[in-house]
Amino acid sequence: MAAFVAEHFVAFQANVNVPAERAAFRRFGAIWTPSIVILNSDGIEQHRIEGFLPAREFHAQLMLALARILAVRKRWVEAEPQYTAIVDRFGDTAAAAEALYWRGVAAYQGRRDHDALVRMAAEMQQRYPSSEWAIKSAVWL
Repeated sequence: MAAFVAEHFVAFQANVNVPAERAAFRRFGAIWTPSIVILNSDGIEQHRIEGFLPAREFHAQLMLALARILAVRKRWVEAEPQYTAIVDRFGDTAAAAEALYWRGVAAYQGRRDHDALVRMAAEMQQRYPSSEWAIKSAVWL
């Protein structure tokens, strides 16, 4: 995990118990620890993880953040395989349903594959029927 973080992120740590470091908590509106705030290269927040997660869930969330940065920049063709990797590798995590949803959106946006949304919604109902993402994708069924 440390190698993945070092390869893809510039880490910054602040301790809420150190008065000189509290400004970082205020700047990012952190209300709980740990708070992981993923910024893009322009310093704009793209993803947030609040509270402890086991390593597998944390890794999936970090991958979701990287994919989101691509999507926000409308680099849909690059984002789609990133979302696919999360679904394939971390299909049992909380991030997987969100990744599946955005994979469908990325396929639609990047390849103009109109049927991708329908396929995604059907897969969502099968794999993650209780998720909020199943509710959001139901419009395409």
